[in-house]
Formats: sequence, C-alpha cells, structure tokens
Amino acid sequence: MFSQLPNCITSPPWWQLLKWIADPIGFQKKYSQKYGDIFSMQLGGLGSYVILSHPQAIQEIFSQDSKFDVGRGNKLAEPLIGRNSLMLIDGARHRRERKLLMPPFHGEKLQAYAEQICLITEQIASQWQIGQPFVVRAAMQKVSLEVILQIVFGLTEGERYQKLKPLLTAWLDMTDSPLRSSMLFLPFLQQDWGTWTPWGRMKRRQRYVYQLLQAEIEEKRTKNNHNQGDILSLMMAARDENGQAMTDDELKDELLTILFAGHETTATTLAWAFYQIHQNSDVLLKLQQELDSLGENPQPMEIAQLPYLTAVCQETLRMYPVLPVLFPRITKSSINIAGYQFEPDTTLMASIYLLHYREDLYPNPQQFNPERFLVRQYSPWEYIPFGGGSRRCLGYALAQLEMKLVLATVLSNYQLALVENKSIKLQRRGFTLAPDGGVRMVMIEKR
Repeated sequence: MFSQLPNCITSPPWWQLLKWIADPIGFQKKYSQKYGDIFSMQLGGLGSYVILSHPQAIQEIFSQDSKFDVGRGNKLAEPLIGRNSLMLIDGARHRRERKLLMPPFHGEKLQAYAEQICLITEQIASQWQIGQPFVVRAAMQKVSLEVILQIVFGLTEGERYQKLKPLLTAWLDMTDSPLRSSMLFLPFLQQDWGTWTPWGRMKRRQRYVYQLLQAEIEEKRTKNNHNQGDILSLMMAARDENGQAMTDDELKDELLTILFAGHETTATTLAWAFYQIHQNSDVLLKLQQELDSLGENPQPMEIAQLPYLTAVCQETLRMYPVLPVLFPRITKSSINIAGYQFEPDTTLMASIYLLHYREDLYPNPQQFNPERFLVRQYSPWEYIPFGGGSRRCLGYALAQLEMKLVLATVLSNYQLALVENKSIKLQRRGFTLAPDGGVRMVMIEKR
C-alpha cells in the first residue's frame, strides 16, 4: 500500500515519527526541497500521510470535502477533547453540530464580545511594571483564558471560576515541549497509572474539568436564564430542525474543543505579533499612526476594521501557522488529486507552512511584510491559517477580532520593547507550534 504513494521518504518510519514530533517544520522543509509539492511520510505506528502544498491541490481537496473523512483522521486528539467534538465527527452529524455551533461565533454576537476583550486586556496589561521583563506568551495566555472563561463559559467570578482557571492552565501546560508532547503521538505513553504518570495526571485533571463544566451546565439550566450572552448559554439554547438540543456530553466536549482550539492558538499568534511589531520599528510606527487616526476612545468594531492592523494580523498568521499541517483528510473512495490517483483510506494533509512560504505566492516569505495583504487578495486555498472547505475553523472571526483588539489595546496604552534582539525559533507545544521561550519583553516609559 505505502509503495504506491508518491515520493515516499525512505528513512525508517520510527525515525520519521521522532523527527515529526521534534521539528515538524524542519522536516517539511527538508523533504519539500527534495520532492517538491507532494511527498509521503510514514510516522511509525500512526501510519502513512501524503503532504501536499500546491494551491491547486488544496483547492481540489476543499472543493471535494464530502469525499473525505476528517473526524476519523483526528483520532489523536480524542483523549484531549472527547469523542463528541466537532473535530472528531463526520457526515450528517458534523453538519448538524456545526449548524448549532455557528451563530454564537458570528454577526452581532461579536460586537457584544468586543468590549469585553478590550476590558480583559486592559485588566491584565495594567499589572505590568516598568522595567520588569515578562513573557508575552504567558501574558497572552492569561488574556485568552479569561476570554474563554468569560465569553465562552460565562464565568467571571465565584468558586467554579477560581477552580477552573489554574486547573485549565496546568492541564494545557502538560504538553509544553516536544518531549512532553510526545505522549500525544505515542500510544504506549498513554497509560493511566495514577498521578505518578504524566498521562494519569492529565486524565485526572481532565475529569475534574468535566465535573466543573457539568456543574456549570446544570446551574445554567436550573436558572433557565436565556438572556445570557455567553457562548455556552447560546449553545444550550440552540435546537436542530427536529427541536433537539445538544446533550451534556456534546456540550462539554465542544467546550474543551473551543478551549484547545482558541486558547493556545490565540496566545501564541499574539506573542509572534508583538515580537514582529517590535522587531520592525516601521511596522510599529504605522500601526500607532493608524490607531491614533481614530481619535479618543474609538469603538472596538471601528478598530477591527483598520486595514493595516488587519494586514499585520494576517501576515503574522501567514508566517507562524499554529498547526504545521491541516487536519488529516482520509479518502472514502478512489479519488484524483493533483494528477495522482489515491486509493480509499489514503490520508492527505495540506501543509499550511509550505503553502504560506511559497515564493510564487509570497515573495521573500521569510520577511515580515504586512503590505503584501494590502496589495493582493489571496484565495481561500492560497492562504489557510484557519483551514478551509467544510472544516474551516468555526471560531476564526472571534480569533481575528481578539487578535486585533488585544494588539490595539496594548499598543495604544503601553510602550514595550524586546528584552533580547535575537531570532526566535518555533517549538512544538502539544499539537501546536509556539515561540521557544515565549518572547520576553519589558514595559518602558512612554516617550
């Protein structure tokens, strides 16, 4: 079976898996230089994967999404987010859940969240002290965790809020390095022998998170307060065409999916944005001029419309994809993609990284250049930070809004500087990629 796949990497499968866990970007760069736009890898016991990075191939995949299983390809994430997650289901059930989950993340609801995002950012940034270095990624994690607790879970105070906050942070930090992330990829490390094994500790924390979320759902139900604007309340009120609501298990798994998909990723992207803005003084100057042009106390949705701020966020997402590849898509039947005929049960993965670093699309891709997004419109298969097709990230509009408002709130009120003027590498953090060391900055006196 594997021999029929295009451009197979010849090194031993166990070696490929270790390299993929340790340095997925270096791995992809090496083999795309050798094989071009398509190559196949075998990751130990996880199986074979075909990596594609040509925009036309990606367009062909997105336009034929119904011919793939994606949920089945995301099995690796099941121990973290549960089997009812939108990421792990396919077909009619996927369409139903997506429809139920869509409204809270779009339209007028976003305007209601915008004010809250600015207040949360201000509250956390006001604790920084002049001359005291801090890690930006950790600070942004505090912001994005508050956004999830307040806007998604509807929690702002009380005992449950106080318990969930440190618990979620400790749970997510369990995969904060390539070595600690390896337990997500190596089934033999997934042994629950109580608290002295990492997997046991992770499962224990997860069970406690589930208990707290269940208590929150039950409390919301007894209060029966449908005027609550938080995403959990809206999810609980949603009904499908048969009048059915989501079950408690579905609700809890979707909350964890939002936590994993929205917390780590937004914090990481913001850390990279602050890094690049402060590496490039011309970018910082243009941003400050654009923000000043709005005058005193602009409306959050006015800020979100600013073209240069938008371009800075787009360029950050281009240069630093949070995931090295899109979710695996498994062929249901024989299919032709990019001129290759693939048999049923072949796993295809579009590479976000390789696509976003194509010279023909993004000249000088190693250079941080927001202007490229002001002079050119990229198609949904040339620029894919949030995936595409029927599996595009549900929360992409909220994530972009959060990025813009956090950057604008900090840059309008504080002056920051990088502690070290050095290039920062990407490092694996669970399924995602983050800045090694988290980007160290310091607040300085406003000039």
